[in-house]
Amino acid sequence: MTIQNSYRAQPSPDGHFGQFGGRYVAETLMPLILDLEREYRAAQADPAFQTELDWLLKHYVGRPSPLYYAERFTEAVRADAPEGMGAKVYLKRDELNHTGAHKINNCIGQILLAKRMGKTRIIAETGAGQHGVATATVAARFGLPCTIYMGARDTVRQQPNVFRMKLLGAEIVPVTAGAQTLKDAMNEALRDWVANVEDTFYIIGTAAGPHPYPELVRDFQSVIGREAREQIMEAEGRLPDLLVAAIGGGSNAIGLFHPFLDDADVRMVGIEAAGHGLDTVEHAASLAGGEPGVLHGNRTYLLQDEDGQITEGHSISAGLDYPGIGPEHSWLHETGRVQYESCTDREALDAFQFLCRTEGIIPALEPAHALSAVVRHARTMPRDQIIIANLCGRGDKDIFTVADALGVKI
Repeated sequence: MTIQNSYRAQPSPDGHFGQFGGRYVAETLMPLILDLEREYRAAQADPAFQTELDWLLKHYVGRPSPLYYAERFTEAVRADAPEGMGAKVYLKRDELNHTGAHKINNCIGQILLAKRMGKTRIIAETGAGQHGVATATVAARFGLPCTIYMGARDTVRQQPNVFRMKLLGAEIVPVTAGAQTLKDAMNEALRDWVANVEDTFYIIGTAAGPHPYPELVRDFQSVIGREAREQIMEAEGRLPDLLVAAIGGGSNAIGLFHPFLDDADVRMVGIEAAGHGLDTVEHAASLAGGEPGVLHGNRTYLLQDEDGQITEGHSISAGLDYPGIGPEHSWLHETGRVQYESCTDREALDAFQFLCRTEGIIPALEPAHALSAVVRHARTMPRDQIIIANLCGRGDKDIFTVADALGVKI
């Protein structure tokens, strides 16, 4: 069954998803934003661009990533489910990409745009470090200098990724403002961009920011959903019943969801970080606990106080504690096409260990949030139904955080 009014036709020409999105940027940046959109449209119409992108995704990134039937995970879920219940669980294994996460898909696309625009310097923000690693990777691959802004708190939480970025030749700038996390890193990257607009290309890591970033990041990440669609048809002869993905800004989730948005029989659930609980202030669930506002160049749901000031998000996962969400997710939430739920730090830790012990796969803490919801939903679904979860990152970067949370000294 296909929806008549396509959800996939968004955004509008001026970059809006309903009331969300748009371009809220300094006057200095507007010409560059418009140039980026023009160059992106030209690239979309250029077969040579797509050919080069496809070649790099295959031979450098390692795509397509497998769609893996998690048999022991599924059986363990069924063991605790009512009789006849326990959906079949597949994992889209983007943690097997070069650099260990989905971020590389988008970075390859954006650095090709930077080349087309003649930019000679790359900047980026990062939280969990995976986008920073992916940006540093493509910058090294194409021989461009690279500066990565990272919250000072995150540089401590994600030391392995900080070292990886340095090995790749990137300059790391610890940001000490605010909560010293992803929001603050993005603030500093935007300041750099305004000051160096002539030669610098900003590779944004999530499906947020001023138009056209939410659209182009989504489009580059949609390779996840396109592959999953083909792979599940080959494996099962039909589309899945449910898609599940974790959401900070939301690039891995929109990458999985977008190719299925017009398939009305495919349900979708995005999982925000509930931190210590939605009844506390220590969470990062922008849809569950936020209101529409403007941040980082776009209008979307944001965590705010009663004066409209942006509050700090919390999650055990450094990639999910952003106090906002991509504008397309805000729109999909308001239209009801995608259901958004949340998962606490404790639930994510439990799911992290559950996948380790059932499948021999160590996930990042970000997709561990999604896996917690997979367990919850699978137990209520008949055994002949199918779930695909996006395993968007591997857990090497998180072992120190997990060990600390479990009271283990390494």
